[in-house]
Amino acid sequence: MTSRLGRGLRRFVDSLQRGLFDDAPAAPAAPMPTGTDVAAADPATVDRGGAGPARADPAGGAVAPRPQASREVVLDGQPIAFRLVRVRRRSIGFVVDGAGLTVRAPKWIALRDVDEAVREKRRWILASLAEQRERAARLASARVVWRDGGSIAYLGRPVVIAVAGDGGLDVGEIALAPPATDGDAATTDDGAPAANDRAPTANGEAPSRLLVALPRDADEARIRDAVQGWLQREARRVFAERVAHFEARLGVRVKRLSLSSAATRWGSANANGAVRLHWRLIEHPLATIDYVVAHELAHLREMNHSARFWAVVRSVVPDYEQSRARLRRQGRADR
Repeated sequence: MTSRLGRGLRRFVDSLQRGLFDDAPAAPAAPMPTGTDVAAADPATVDRGGAGPARADPAGGAVAPRPQASREVVLDGQPIAFRLVRVRRRSIGFVVDGAGLTVRAPKWIALRDVDEAVREKRRWILASLAEQRERAARLASARVVWRDGGSIAYLGRPVVIAVAGDGGLDVGEIALAPPATDGDAATTDDGAPAANDRAPTANGEAPSRLLVALPRDADEARIRDAVQGWLQREARRVFAERVAHFEARLGVRVKRLSLSSAATRWGSANANGAVRLHWRLIEHPLATIDYVVAHELAHLREMNHSARFWAVVRSVVPDYEQSRARLRRQGRADR
Protein backbone atom coordinates (compact mmCIF):
# COMPACT_ATOMS: atom_id res chain seq x y z
CA MET A 1 0.00 0.00 0.00
CA THR A 2 1.46 3.34 -0.98
CA SER A 3 1.90 6.04 1.66
CA ARG A 4 -0.55 8.28 -0.26
CA LEU A 5 -3.24 5.58 -0.26
CA GLY A 6 -2.57 4.89 3.42
CA ARG A 7 -3.05 8.56 4.29
CA GLY A 8 -6.27 8.63 2.30
CA LEU A 9 -7.64 5.60 4.14
CA ARG A 10 -6.73 7.11 7.50
CA ARG A 11 -8.58 10.33 6.64
CA PHE A 12 -11.61 8.31 5.56
CA VAL A 13 -11.64 6.28 8.78
CA ASP A 14 -11.20 9.42 10.86
CA SER A 15 -14.22 11.00 9.17
CA LEU A 16 -16.33 7.96 10.01
CA GLN A 17 -15.26 8.01 13.64
CA ARG A 18 -15.89 11.72 14.15
CA GLY A 19 -18.41 12.15 16.97
CA LEU A 20 -21.52 14.27 16.72
CA PHE A 21 -20.31 16.32 19.67
CA ASP A 22 -16.96 17.23 18.16
CA ASP A 23 -16.56 20.98 17.86
CA ALA A 24 -18.15 21.34 14.45
CA PRO A 25 -16.85 23.60 11.67
CA ALA A 26 -19.03 26.10 9.93
CA ALA A 27 -20.75 24.59 6.94
CA PRO A 28 -19.52 25.95 3.60
CA ALA A 29 -21.77 28.69 2.33
CA ALA A 30 -20.97 27.76 -1.25
CA PRO A 31 -19.85 24.58 -3.06
CA MET A 32 -16.12 23.84 -2.90
CA PRO A 33 -14.18 24.84 -5.97
CA THR A 34 -12.77 21.95 -7.92
CA GLY A 35 -9.39 20.84 -6.65
CA THR A 36 -9.69 22.24 -3.10
CA ASP A 37 -10.40 20.65 0.22
CA VAL A 38 -11.61 22.50 3.29
CA ALA A 39 -11.08 21.91 7.00
CA ALA A 40 -12.19 24.16 9.83
CA ALA A 41 -10.38 22.96 12.90
CA ASP A 42 -10.87 23.55 16.59
CA PRO A 43 -8.55 26.31 17.82
CA ALA A 44 -6.93 23.93 20.27
CA THR A 45 -6.09 21.29 17.66
CA VAL A 46 -4.69 23.35 14.80
CA ASP A 47 -0.95 23.54 14.32
CA ARG A 48 -0.51 27.29 14.65
CA GLY A 49 3.11 27.21 13.52
CA GLY A 50 4.12 29.40 16.46
CA ALA A 51 1.45 31.97 15.75
CA GLY A 52 0.45 32.29 19.39
CA PRO A 53 -3.05 33.03 20.64
CA ALA A 54 -5.57 34.98 18.62
CA ARG A 55 -5.44 38.76 19.06
CA ALA A 56 -8.28 41.22 19.38
CA ASP A 57 -9.08 42.95 16.13
CA PRO A 58 -9.25 46.70 16.87
CA ALA A 59 -10.84 47.36 13.50
CA GLY A 60 -13.68 44.97 14.18
CA GLY A 61 -12.69 42.63 11.35
CA ALA A 62 -13.54 38.96 11.24
CA VAL A 63 -10.47 37.63 13.06
CA ALA A 64 -7.07 39.23 13.66
CA PRO A 65 -4.51 37.98 11.14
CA ARG A 66 -1.65 35.71 12.12
CA PRO A 67 1.63 37.47 12.95
CA GLN A 68 3.28 35.47 10.13
CA ALA A 69 0.61 36.36 7.58
CA SER A 70 2.44 36.60 4.28
CA ARG A 71 -0.33 37.59 1.88
CA GLU A 72 -3.51 39.59 1.82
CA VAL A 73 -6.58 39.64 -0.39
CA VAL A 74 -9.71 41.76 -0.31
CA LEU A 75 -12.90 39.73 0.15
CA ASP A 76 -16.18 41.61 -0.15
CA GLY A 77 -14.41 44.82 0.79
CA GLN A 78 -12.55 43.33 3.77
CA PRO A 79 -8.76 42.97 3.67
CA ILE A 80 -8.02 39.43 4.83
CA ALA A 81 -4.44 38.56 5.67
CA PHE A 82 -3.52 34.89 5.64
CA ARG A 83 -0.57 32.64 6.21
CA LEU A 84 0.54 30.73 3.14
CA VAL A 85 2.21 27.38 3.75
CA ARG A 86 3.78 25.45 0.92
CA VAL A 87 3.19 21.74 1.33
CA ARG A 88 3.47 18.46 -0.55
CA ARG A 89 -0.13 17.96 -1.62
CA ARG A 90 -2.13 18.02 -4.82
CA SER A 91 -4.71 20.66 -3.95
CA ILE A 92 -5.20 23.88 -2.00
CA GLY A 93 -6.50 23.53 1.54
CA PHE A 94 -7.96 26.12 3.90
CA VAL A 95 -7.98 26.18 7.71
CA VAL A 96 -9.72 28.82 9.82
CA ASP A 97 -9.05 28.88 13.56
CA GLY A 98 -8.88 31.44 16.34
CA ALA A 99 -5.74 33.00 14.88
CA GLY A 100 -7.11 33.52 11.39
CA LEU A 101 -6.80 31.91 7.98
CA THR A 102 -4.09 29.52 6.82
CA VAL A 103 -3.83 28.42 3.20
CA ARG A 104 -1.83 25.29 2.39
CA ALA A 105 -0.87 24.99 -1.25
CA PRO A 106 1.46 22.86 -3.39
CA LYS A 107 4.77 24.47 -4.28
CA TRP A 108 4.00 24.43 -7.99
CA ILE A 109 0.85 26.60 -7.75
CA ALA A 110 1.49 30.24 -8.64
CA LEU A 111 0.72 32.96 -6.09
CA ARG A 112 -1.93 34.52 -8.31
CA ASP A 113 -3.71 31.15 -8.43
CA VAL A 114 -3.56 30.88 -4.63
CA ASP A 115 -5.14 34.34 -4.33
CA GLU A 116 -7.83 33.38 -6.83
CA ALA A 117 -8.63 30.21 -4.88
CA VAL A 118 -9.04 32.31 -1.73
CA ARG A 119 -11.42 34.64 -3.56
CA GLU A 120 -13.46 31.69 -4.82
CA LYS A 121 -13.83 30.47 -1.22
CA ARG A 122 -14.66 33.92 0.11
CA ARG A 123 -18.16 33.05 1.37
CA TRP A 124 -16.94 30.09 3.39
CA ILE A 125 -13.86 31.94 4.64
CA LEU A 126 -15.77 35.04 5.77
CA ALA A 127 -18.47 32.93 7.44
CA SER A 128 -15.85 30.83 9.24
CA LEU A 129 -13.91 33.88 10.42
CA ALA A 130 -17.12 35.47 11.70
CA GLU A 131 -18.00 32.26 13.54
CA GLN A 132 -14.59 32.23 15.22
CA ARG A 133 -15.09 35.85 16.32
CA GLU A 134 -18.52 35.08 17.74
CA ARG A 135 -17.21 32.00 19.52
CA ALA A 136 -14.41 34.02 21.12
CA ALA A 137 -16.95 36.59 22.31
CA ARG A 138 -19.17 33.85 23.79
CA LEU A 139 -16.24 32.32 25.62
CA ALA A 140 -15.18 35.67 27.00
CA SER A 141 -18.69 36.45 28.25
CA ALA A 142 -19.01 32.97 29.79
CA ARG A 143 -15.90 33.27 31.95
CA VAL A 144 -16.81 33.12 35.60
CA VAL A 145 -15.43 35.52 38.18
CA TRP A 146 -14.99 33.23 41.17
CA ARG A 147 -16.03 35.52 44.00
CA ASP A 148 -18.98 36.45 46.12
CA GLY A 149 -21.62 37.77 43.71
CA GLY A 150 -20.20 35.96 40.68
CA SER A 151 -22.64 34.07 38.48
CA ILE A 152 -22.62 30.51 37.13
CA ALA A 153 -25.09 28.56 35.00
CA TYR A 154 -27.00 25.59 36.41
CA LEU A 155 -29.59 23.71 34.34
CA GLY A 156 -29.79 26.63 31.96
CA ARG A 157 -30.43 29.30 34.60
CA PRO A 158 -28.08 31.79 36.27
CA VAL A 159 -27.12 31.12 39.88
CA VAL A 160 -25.31 33.70 42.02
CA ILE A 161 -22.40 32.60 44.18
CA ALA A 162 -22.90 33.71 47.79
CA VAL A 163 -19.83 33.27 49.98
CA ALA A 164 -21.57 33.57 53.31
CA GLY A 165 -19.20 32.44 56.04
CA ASP A 166 -20.80 29.35 57.57
CA GLY A 167 -24.38 30.47 56.87
CA GLY A 168 -25.57 27.64 59.09
CA LEU A 169 -23.64 25.14 56.95
CA ASP A 170 -20.60 23.05 57.74
CA VAL A 171 -17.34 24.53 56.51
CA GLY A 172 -17.01 23.90 52.78
CA GLU A 173 -20.63 22.81 52.42
CA ILE A 174 -22.64 24.16 49.50
CA ALA A 175 -26.40 24.52 49.18
CA LEU A 176 -28.69 25.92 46.51
CA ALA A 177 -30.99 28.56 47.97
CA PRO A 178 -33.87 30.70 46.69
CA PRO A 179 -33.16 34.18 45.32
CA ALA A 180 -31.94 36.76 47.81
CA THR A 181 -34.58 39.09 49.22
CA ASP A 182 -34.07 42.76 49.84
CA GLY A 183 -33.27 41.94 53.44
CA ASP A 184 -30.54 39.37 52.81
CA ALA A 185 -28.90 40.43 49.57
CA ALA A 186 -25.18 39.73 49.61
CA THR A 187 -22.84 42.64 50.20
CA THR A 188 -19.17 43.30 49.63
CA ASP A 189 -16.67 44.17 52.37
CA ASP A 190 -17.49 47.87 52.01
CA GLY A 191 -21.22 47.23 52.43
CA ALA A 192 -22.14 47.70 48.76
CA PRO A 193 -24.48 45.19 47.08
CA ALA A 194 -22.55 42.29 45.52
CA ALA A 195 -22.36 42.37 41.73
CA ASN A 196 -25.04 40.43 39.86
CA ASP A 197 -26.79 39.42 43.11
CA ARG A 198 -30.12 40.80 41.93
CA ALA A 199 -29.58 40.42 38.18
CA PRO A 200 -32.86 39.17 36.72
CA THR A 201 -33.16 35.97 34.75
CA ALA A 202 -34.67 35.83 31.26
CA ASN A 203 -38.19 35.70 32.72
CA GLY A 204 -37.56 38.65 35.03
CA GLU A 205 -37.02 36.64 38.22
CA ALA A 206 -34.04 37.11 40.51
CA PRO A 207 -31.54 34.24 40.20
CA SER A 208 -31.15 31.54 42.81
CA ARG A 209 -28.13 31.63 45.09
CA LEU A 210 -25.44 29.06 45.71
CA LEU A 211 -24.47 29.34 49.36
CA VAL A 212 -20.80 28.49 49.79
CA ALA A 213 -19.68 28.03 53.41
CA LEU A 214 -16.20 29.48 53.03
CA PRO A 215 -14.55 32.44 54.73
CA ARG A 216 -15.39 35.79 53.21
CA ASP A 217 -11.74 36.24 52.29
CA ALA A 218 -11.48 32.89 50.45
CA ASP A 219 -9.47 33.27 47.26
CA GLU A 220 -10.84 32.63 43.76
CA ALA A 221 -9.16 29.23 43.40
CA ARG A 222 -10.78 27.93 46.58
CA ILE A 223 -14.21 29.21 45.58
CA ARG A 224 -13.82 27.79 42.07
CA ASP A 225 -12.83 24.36 43.34
CA ALA A 226 -15.74 24.27 45.77
CA VAL A 227 -18.34 25.38 43.22
CA GLN A 228 -17.07 23.15 40.42
CA GLY A 229 -17.02 20.22 42.83
CA TRP A 230 -20.68 20.89 43.58
CA LEU A 231 -21.51 21.17 39.88
CA GLN A 232 -19.85 17.82 39.21
CA ARG A 233 -21.77 16.15 42.05
CA GLU A 234 -24.98 17.58 40.63
CA ALA A 235 -23.97 16.35 37.18
CA ARG A 236 -23.56 12.79 38.48
CA ARG A 237 -26.95 12.93 40.17
CA VAL A 238 -28.89 14.47 37.28
CA PHE A 239 -27.18 12.39 34.59
CA ALA A 240 -27.87 9.17 36.49
CA GLU A 241 -31.57 10.09 36.72
CA ARG A 242 -31.83 10.89 33.01
CA VAL A 243 -29.88 7.77 32.00
CA ALA A 244 -32.29 5.61 34.02
CA HIS A 245 -35.23 7.36 32.34
CA PHE A 246 -33.97 6.74 28.80
CA GLU A 247 -32.70 3.23 29.53
CA ALA A 248 -36.27 2.20 30.20
CA ARG A 249 -37.63 3.92 27.10
CA LEU A 250 -34.96 2.62 24.73
CA GLY A 251 -34.60 -0.85 26.16
CA VAL A 252 -30.84 -0.57 26.70
CA ARG A 253 -28.54 -0.91 29.68
CA VAL A 254 -25.67 1.39 30.64
CA LYS A 255 -23.03 -0.65 32.44
CA ARG A 256 -20.86 2.28 33.45
CA LEU A 257 -21.62 6.00 33.58
CA SER A 258 -18.77 8.44 34.15
CA LEU A 259 -18.06 12.14 33.84
CA SER A 260 -15.82 13.55 31.14
CA SER A 261 -13.87 16.76 30.67
CA ALA A 262 -12.94 16.08 27.03
CA ALA A 263 -11.90 19.05 24.95
CA THR A 264 -14.47 18.73 22.18
CA ARG A 265 -17.01 16.00 22.97
CA TRP A 266 -20.17 16.41 24.98
CA GLY A 267 -20.60 12.67 25.25
CA SER A 268 -19.44 9.27 24.06
CA ALA A 269 -20.56 5.65 24.24
CA ASN A 270 -19.02 2.32 23.33
CA ALA A 271 -20.34 -1.11 22.51
CA ASN A 272 -19.52 -2.38 26.01
CA GLY A 273 -22.20 -0.15 27.51
CA ALA A 274 -19.88 2.53 28.90
CA VAL A 275 -21.20 6.09 28.60
CA ARG A 276 -19.28 9.27 29.33
CA LEU A 277 -20.95 12.69 29.63
CA HIS A 278 -19.19 16.02 29.96
CA TRP A 279 -19.82 17.44 33.40
CA ARG A 280 -20.40 20.94 32.00
CA LEU A 281 -23.66 19.71 30.51
CA ILE A 282 -25.10 20.45 33.96
CA GLU A 283 -24.90 24.13 32.96
CA HIS A 284 -27.38 23.51 30.12
CA PRO A 285 -31.17 23.21 30.22
CA LEU A 286 -32.58 19.79 31.02
CA ALA A 287 -33.84 19.47 27.43
CA THR A 288 -30.24 19.70 26.18
CA ILE A 289 -29.05 17.15 28.73
CA ASP A 290 -31.85 14.81 27.68
CA TYR A 291 -30.79 15.09 24.05
CA VAL A 292 -27.16 14.20 24.79
CA VAL A 293 -28.16 11.32 27.04
CA ALA A 294 -30.63 9.99 24.46
CA HIS A 295 -28.00 10.39 21.74
CA GLU A 296 -25.44 8.31 23.60
CA LEU A 297 -27.92 5.63 24.67
CA ALA A 298 -29.19 5.40 21.11
CA HIS A 299 -25.65 4.37 20.18
CA LEU A 300 -26.12 1.26 22.31
CA ARG A 301 -28.68 0.21 19.70
CA GLU A 302 -27.10 1.76 16.60
CA MET A 303 -23.34 2.32 16.83
CA ASN A 304 -23.39 4.77 13.91
CA HIS A 305 -25.09 7.94 12.71
CA SER A 306 -27.35 6.29 10.18
CA ALA A 307 -30.98 7.14 9.49
CA ARG A 308 -31.92 4.31 11.84
CA PHE A 309 -29.86 5.89 14.59
CA TRP A 310 -31.56 9.29 14.22
CA ALA A 311 -34.95 7.58 14.18
CA VAL A 312 -34.09 6.08 17.58
CA VAL A 313 -33.11 9.49 18.94
CA ARG A 314 -36.28 11.09 17.57
CA SER A 315 -38.45 8.40 19.13
CA VAL A 316 -37.58 9.71 22.60
CA VAL A 317 -36.57 13.33 21.87
CA PRO A 318 -38.80 14.46 18.97
CA ASP A 319 -37.36 18.00 18.83
CA TYR A 320 -33.72 17.01 19.26
CA GLU A 321 -32.59 19.30 16.42
CA GLN A 322 -33.02 22.39 18.60
CA SER A 323 -30.72 21.09 21.31
CA ARG A 324 -28.26 19.78 18.73
CA ALA A 325 -28.05 23.22 17.11
CA ARG A 326 -27.62 24.87 20.52
CA LEU A 327 -24.64 22.67 21.32
CA ARG A 328 -23.13 23.33 17.89
CA ARG A 329 -23.34 27.05 18.59
CA GLN A 330 -21.84 26.53 22.02
CA GLY A 331 -18.61 25.25 20.55
CA ARG A 332 -15.99 23.64 22.72
CA ALA A 333 -17.16 21.63 25.70
CA ASP A 334 -14.21 22.58 27.90
CA ARG A 335 -14.36 26.35 27.51
